[in-house]
Amino acid sequence: MRIDILTLFPDMFAPVLDTSILGRAQASGALEVQLFDLRDWTHDFHRTVDDDPYGGGPGMVMLVEPLASAIEDIKTRDPRPAHVIFFTPTGTPLKQARARELSEGSGRLLLVCGHYEGIDERAYAWADEEISIGDYVLTGGELPALVLIDAVTRLLPGVLGHAQSADDESFVEGLLEYPQYTRPSEFRGMMVPEVLLSGHHANIAAWRREQAFKRTFLRRPDLLDEGGQS
Repeated sequence: MRIDILTLFPDMFAPVLDTSILGRAQASGALEVQLFDLRDWTHDFHRTVDDDPYGGGPGMVMLVEPLASAIEDIKTRDPRPAHVIFFTPTGTPLKQARARELSEGSGRLLLVCGHYEGIDERAYAWADEEISIGDYVLTGGELPALVLIDAVTRLLPGVLGHAQSADDESFVEGLLEYPQYTRPSEFRGMMVPEVLLSGHHANIAAWRREQAFKRTFLRRPDLLDEGGQS
């Protein structure tokens, strides 16, 4: 998969993209990431990307012209069609199911990272999709972009060490993941559940399923309301 990132702060990405699963995914060829600085599509001495909002108000608004020019240009850099995603509080909340769909899509994403007070509304004409990662305010779209990249990359074939790993995690079936344990079997009076030490795979699977339901019911009952019980 190729992921293009349009941003004002490309230096924010390397420490995360070069580490752990994302770094290994790029080294193996499963993931290709290209960073683009929005200022490269400006035409004035100061490389201006924002201006005061019409109608007044605090903050600055990102200009539509460099955004449109950049997106159109970046799309030509690879023959695969680019699915353009903007990160915005008005976007659709990111869910595991959507991350799965994106990992199985055209094989190319173009992530647009906004900044400042917001983006000129006309720029959204170039968006195929708007995504939100939560009901809170961030400084820009760089952190949401990294969240999306991580969520999608771990679902690409061959990226995780075990093919089952991506299927045994929270939200995959609309449930939180069951509790996990490893050595030692006893620590300061806290014991690993006996069923996990039994070697009885059917009983272990049933216990894990029960624990996933219980944990979801107690901590995130809203997931069950969305259909996690199916």
